[in-house]
Amino acid sequence: MTRAEHPSRRTMLAAAGAAVLAATAGTALPAAAAGRHRGPAGVDYRAWTTAADWRTGSHQGTRVVGGARPGLALARPAGTVEYQDPHTQKTASWEYAVWTSPVHRLKVPATEAIASWNAQTPAGTWLQIELQGTYSDGKGTPWYVMGRWASGDGDIRRTSVDDQSDGKSSIWTDTFSLDDPASGLRLVSYRLRLTLYRKPGSTLTPTVWRAGAMGSDIPDRFEVPASEPGLAKELKVPPYSQNVHVGQYPEYDNGGEAWCSPTSSQMIIESWGRKPSAEDLAWVNPDYADPQVCHAARYTFDYQYDGCGNWPFNAAYAATYKDMQGLVTRLGSLGDLERLVSAGIPVITSQSFLEKELTGAGYGTSGHLMTVIGFTAEGDVIANDPASKDNAAVRHVYKRREWENIWLRTKRYNAEGKVVSGTGGVCYLYFPAKVTAAQQAALEAVGVR
Repeated sequence: MTRAEHPSRRTMLAAAGAAVLAATAGTALPAAAAGRHRGPAGVDYRAWTTAADWRTGSHQGTRVVGGARPGLALARPAGTVEYQDPHTQKTASWEYAVWTSPVHRLKVPATEAIASWNAQTPAGTWLQIELQGTYSDGKGTPWYVMGRWASGDGDIRRTSVDDQSDGKSSIWTDTFSLDDPASGLRLVSYRLRLTLYRKPGSTLTPTVWRAGAMGSDIPDRFEVPASEPGLAKELKVPPYSQNVHVGQYPEYDNGGEAWCSPTSSQMIIESWGRKPSAEDLAWVNPDYADPQVCHAARYTFDYQYDGCGNWPFNAAYAATYKDMQGLVTRLGSLGDLERLVSAGIPVITSQSFLEKELTGAGYGTSGHLMTVIGFTAEGDVIANDPASKDNAAVRHVYKRREWENIWLRTKRYNAEGKVVSGTGGVCYLYFPAKVTAAQQAALEAVGVR
């Protein structure tokens, strides 16, 4: 998203739900479509996930954890720091250790970058992820904080960090963005830095299994080329409506009308056979339906953004479930989506549109998440749209051409006729740590390893 559009994402997610309230077995991809490629044009996703990955870079008190799912942990403190939580005003001491990745040179010099991570943070621990890059003019960026995160909310309040800029680039909630892409300046490389924190004297540690970033340079476009249908298949994904939760827990972004992101996340998590335990849900009012959606809202909530729509926080939440992974990237076409769905991987997509641009939606929005679960024989998109009046109404069939354009374009006209940004194919991908050969091939085909 551009600098002008990005700060409005939280409020626009609420508008989607409010508009809805007011409006109150498959065939395989053809061989040509199923062929492998190196990922979408204009997108470079890189992640560190293996023991060999974690041994690279520099370690200050961190260690590599072996086993079936290698990761990074705190071995010994490199120091102690005082952290004042800006949302509680409480100051506490924390031991910390630091891992800094090697430099990754982007295959696609980027105008934007989004980091995402998967970790376990027991009570009394948390982590920070930062990004530092090099511009095409040879100069470097500051170390930008991309998130301060814990799976719980008892020690710190998970948060993005505002007001980060060097006059060439800025951080908008969860996204590194060049201030003036038209100048030709690009981000050509970056490093990630993970700082792991724990209470002094503790033997507990955060464990990070995946850390990465997606860099992209998507051309400005109001319209994308039409694609030919390549798949007829529908996945079984539970349908949840965010609007069932309107007015519930308003401390988390005013309640369910703004919960499209965690509602979508919960759908896919459960499609993989995971869900919160009864103990996890004990805090939720027992009179509320689908308490797991309330749970997802609470544990994706970004206290600075004041909303549940932080993209990496949703991916990190998904990965708190047993043997799950989550990441944020961009796809380049409906063919990419078909490839993933064909392999059994549903996809959460971000899009923005006027009501007239998406037949059957019944609302317009400047930012909304849906879960793509399949395609009809005609190639139309089958989406679980959380901005529906109830669970029974969540499954929608949207016209292929309309849906394709509102998801993939980077420019659009808003309700006032002003040119604003589109999301350019942003999506969340959630999948198990162990996938089938077909799923692995589909992920690699869209640039994810």
